[in-house]
Amino acid sequence: MCTQNHVHTHECGPSRRGFLTTVSGGLIGTAAAELLPAARAQEKPGPADLGPMDALDLLYAGNKRFAAGKPEAPHRDLDRLKEVAPAQKPFAAFLGCADSRVPIEIVFDQGFGDLFVTRIAGNVSTPEITGSLEFGTVVLGAKVLFVLGHTNCGAVTAAVKADEVPGQISSLFYHIRPAVRGAKGDVAAAVRENVRNQMDVLREASPVIARLVKRGQLVVGGGVYDLATGKVEPVNG
Repeated sequence: MCTQNHVHTHECGPSRRGFLTTVSGGLIGTAAAELLPAARAQEKPGPADLGPMDALDLLYAGNKRFAAGKPEAPHRDLDRLKEVAPAQKPFAAFLGCADSRVPIEIVFDQGFGDLFVTRIAGNVSTPEITGSLEFGTVVLGAKVLFVLGHTNCGAVTAAVKADEVPGQISSLFYHIRPAVRGAKGDVAAAVRENVRNQMDVLREASPVIARLVKRGQLVVGGGVYDLATGKVEPVNG
């Protein structure tokens, strides 16, 4: 039994204020618990959460915005920089040319942490490039592996013309010549064929990439970027 002292304060049992605080706190907690799933349901999934074909569509949508002069330039502020600093989760991996006129994140209207990009003159797949792209897909989880060539490619043009070049530049020709043979001197055709060949090389030379494709966890795409228009034309391979 509770007793009272001369100032009418209880020696045991919860006070009215404590009781109300407990009840109100419980109600707030219950309401928050009920609202949280709804709030999470309204959250849009990030690019890395998309399936392979949806991720590929996202790339083409970004290029369409860029080529139309209406880029959104997402994920390029300091907040995004800090968000991805601890870890990366790109939704697409790229094999692109080293040409200074083909900045891949800009061409596809993406930002920090969205794309895992390898670049080499002639966009050719060497063992080092293949290993890097295996890291981007198998380890980091990119859903798209995209080979991007471009019009007026200097490396492909030199291979077509069989120009003498200084230093080790000619080492690239070994990887480009299969496309040159099928193009019969047409540089534009050789550029497209080279993209197609590199797509095949990546699928066939890498068992781990081939396994992801077979499981439906990765799609291999390709295209040619037009230096004059900014558009990427798909290449089927």
